[in-house]
Amino acid sequence: MYTVVVLAEQPMSAQDAAEVVSLHEAIDDARHYHVLIPCENAAVRVETTLGGLASSQALAAPPLLNDNVDVDHLQHDIDEHARHDLEACVAAMRSLDQQTTGEFTSEDPIEALERAVREQSAAEVIVMTRPHVVQEFLHLDWTSKARRRLGVPILHLIEHRPIDGEAGSPEGITGV
Repeated sequence: MYTVVVLAEQPMSAQDAAEVVSLHEAIDDARHYHVLIPCENAAVRVETTLGGLASSQALAAPPLLNDNVDVDHLQHDIDEHARHDLEACVAAMRSLDQQTTGEFTSEDPIEALERAVREQSAAEVIVMTRPHVVQEFLHLDWTSKARRRLGVPILHLIEHRPIDGEAGSPEGITGV
């Protein structure tokens, strides 16, 4: 079994899924894709926001950020959004008759990727993101970090944008 872990910043479109599958058409072994969707940790989000406010010139936190913030409810909303994104990715891959599993996680994306590669015995990683020019230039992007930590081939695919104003074209992630 040839296993590929796909770290996707956002849901893949049907075109993105087709691009990923096309990369492995020459592989004779059965293929398995494991999609990893990172999501935020609500407690960290609230702490960061409050910390930022405390270090600024603000005298008091805005009404939405007080002791009544329901972190569990916020995390539930974040998880539901991530679950929806994951289901979209898995469905796009399965629509192409590919064996696909997936997970979403609020842990650091590179640590989650490292764990998934180990648990899935992955032969390859595909990192799918929007363009992050400054991070890429400074090698602080997910792909650069993953290349420093993992011992498998890593391919970075960039988000697809409709060409020449193709109205109604689904946006997603596609290769560069």
